[in-house]
Amino acid sequence: MPSFDITSEINKVELKNAVDQSNREIENRFDFKGSDARLEQNELVLTLYADDEFKLKQVMDVFLNKCAKRNVDVRCFDEQAMEKLGGMKVKQVVKVKEGIEQETGKKIVRTIKDAKLKVQASIQGDAVRVSGTKKDDLQDAIALVRKSITGIPVQFGNFRD
Repeated sequence: MPSFDITSEINKVELKNAVDQSNREIENRFDFKGSDARLEQNELVLTLYADDEFKLKQVMDVFLNKCAKRNVDVRCFDEQAMEKLGGMKVKQVVKVKEGIEQETGKKIVRTIKDAKLKVQASIQGDAVRVSGTKKDDLQDAIALVRKSITGIPVQFGNFRD
């Protein structure tokens, strides 16, 4: 029976490259000379540091531009609240969402079932497996999910015939 998996993953290598390029640009930019603006990455948690809120927003803009150039989807970033350190210094934690959360998985399954397609969808951990009898039905399910799920980046893989 043909099937495929719907997942939400991020290219960790490209994310690391975007962080490195952002740090390099921040070091060389004139408006950041003498400041403590930087990005740090710890697995799927990014921490942005800056001297004030304005510079923190600029650091975030530089980072998002580098991500866009490296094809890292910015919808997978969950920006936390800004924290004040000592004096005027601030930091912000950005969590990288990976995998399909339970609520989103249920929404995908409900959307596919409500469309009355001849496929079955089931949640498999942090992915959703869709199986059906015909490839055309599976392609219709892919088109439906692409159109209806916009909050997270989704990939379709592990196609089995």
